[in-house]
Amino acid sequence: MPSHSTPRRPGRLRSAVLASSLALTLAAGGTTVWALDRFVIEKVEISDVSAYEEAQAATSPATGSTAGAAATAVPEVVTDTSYTSEDGSIEISTVVTGTGDETVTYYVADVELTDATTLRSAFAEDSFGENITETTSAIAEANDAIFAINGDYYGFRDTGIVIRNGVVYRDEGARQGLAFYADGRVEVYDETTTTADELLADGVWNTLFFGPSLLEDGAIAAGIEDVEVDTNVGNHSIQGEQPRTAVGVIDENHLVFVVVDGRSDGYSDGVTMTGLAGILLGLGATTAYNIDGGGSSTMYFDGRLVNNPLGKGEERGTSDILYIGR
Repeated sequence: MPSHSTPRRPGRLRSAVLASSLALTLAAGGTTVWALDRFVIEKVEISDVSAYEEAQAATSPATGSTAGAAATAVPEVVTDTSYTSEDGSIEISTVVTGTGDETVTYYVADVELTDATTLRSAFAEDSFGENITETTSAIAEANDAIFAINGDYYGFRDTGIVIRNGVVYRDEGARQGLAFYADGRVEVYDETTTTADELLADGVWNTLFFGPSLLEDGAIAAGIEDVEVDTNVGNHSIQGEQPRTAVGVIDENHLVFVVVDGRSDGYSDGVTMTGLAGILLGLGATTAYNIDGGGSSTMYFDGRLVNNPLGKGEERGTSDILYIGR
């Protein structure tokens, strides 16, 4: 697929920093070239995802639920912290716990949908591939989103099962994933025991792969403090008190999204995996899953940034988002 060139955007900061770090710390020669190619240089596989998904939809049977089709029309109503329409509702709240350097600030979006396929995914630059980034806000605005959170940063990896909006993009199972079904179910699954085509045939609408699973059957999952999602160059530990993003499942078509800010003494210190699991459990979730965090942890609502990444109000680029359109 042809690539494209665009002006430098704020979302490219992560790649620029990584490029500088690699150039300074890795041995000269082939290793540096390999690392830049693997973790920095954009590799566009599909340059117009919107058109690609439309073409796929034209040749595939409909996968969406029709639960909302016969519902009474509900006028769209937006406030500073809520949204209602015939597609469902969004309620956003802010929670602050602790004091001083132990303060933790996090944001909760309680989302109920009439049709599970209202929750969609979008890629940075409307392109699929590796190392393509934009901020969550930029991707959200390009897709007329009322609400969005950062996704799993699939573009940092060349493995994983990537199904988005009912379309298969990658089928390289490697870890524990999360599957959103068109009928409203959301389940944690083992990527290595299935294929993208099998998941699609079973009604999967979107997948995420990062992890770990935080809650299983209403209890905090064992061993979550020891999980290493990746061990490759440029990856940072996901242990300790960190900014985090997670999704929890309360019921079919009833989800809760949590973004925890961190690394900012006096505003928000961040949380451990166990702490994050406890937040989701307290919100009533029975299943919960951790996705990309750190400076990427972002919640967007009605044209504005809800949280305060790293206490600086500056978003870091990511490769994808989950969003609800207007």
